[in-house]
Amino acid sequence: MTWDTEKFEPPMALRNGHAMTIAAAFVRRRFNLPPAEERLFQVEPESRILGHCHWQPGKGRDAPVLVILHGLEGSSESTYVCGVAEKALRLGFHAVRLNQRNCGGTEALTPTLYNSGMSGDYRAVLEELSNGDGFEQVFFAGYSMGGNLMTKMAGEFGHAAPKALRGVCVVCPAIDLGACADALQRRDNFFYQRHFVKGLMARYARKAELFPERYAKNGFGRVRSVREFDDKITAPHFGYRDAQDYYEAVGAKKVLAKVCVPMLMITAQDDPFVPYELFLRAAPEQNPAIKFVAPEHGGHCGFISKRSGAERFWVEQRIVEFCEAIREA
Repeated sequence: MTWDTEKFEPPMALRNGHAMTIAAAFVRRRFNLPPAEERLFQVEPESRILGHCHWQPGKGRDAPVLVILHGLEGSSESTYVCGVAEKALRLGFHAVRLNQRNCGGTEALTPTLYNSGMSGDYRAVLEELSNGDGFEQVFFAGYSMGGNLMTKMAGEFGHAAPKALRGVCVVCPAIDLGACADALQRRDNFFYQRHFVKGLMARYARKAELFPERYAKNGFGRVRSVREFDDKITAPHFGYRDAQDYYEAVGAKKVLAKVCVPMLMITAQDDPFVPYELFLRAAPEQNPAIKFVAPEHGGHCGFISKRSGAERFWVEQRIVEFCEAIREA
């Protein structure tokens, strides 16, 4: 495979991690996506996840599929998910915009919460698309929390990755959750911390309404940070001692060296809460299967370029080009 990245150049006004992150979150975009087929993937006996599938007219199972997964408190409607899907469709891929458990209004589809360790859900999706549907080329792309899940899945497969899994792309993957939770504690990250905690608590309240026998509505005190949420809610419900025990168990950093499937990993050195230092420690570039790209700027999953057209949302274009290069190899 011969492939390389275009150099990322942000507008002058977005050469700051916070400015880029916020701009990417609030920019208005219009997408030219055809109607999607809703599909439920059975990932455990009592749990399903919802995908929005865009099948290419007139193309069968030999056309590649790109499955796109969002980050913490996102959904299949997140703008970056739709952006990647639109670009993939233009290149002749089928595209599946996938929700993690409980996301996109799907709390009733599973009795569980969601967390960063559920890589088995995406192995189940791969199994259904390849062995169930007969797709011969399946690619995955994940952002942030979704990036950790995709990296974890690839690392757990190791040398035994199914033939149909052709490549994985991850953007600002939270492969060291403890480091990310610590970064969110910084004063300059108060806005993001509050946003995540508000969303997590609202989702938990909906789960408590749906499954009152399983989830208490109170009794855990005030939750003011993501780490506190994981300490008081996530860890106990999944059998971990505390938040740090959970973070160490599910972070993909520990399986990074085992990744054998071609992987594109992109992060920004100025990401406010997925610190660049964690990648310096994890050293993904030492794995020959991983193409590691870390521009100086880009914020958290932002990467808005000063260029126009397809290059405006730079990382989306890199994802589809990487997959296209593997497809043609």
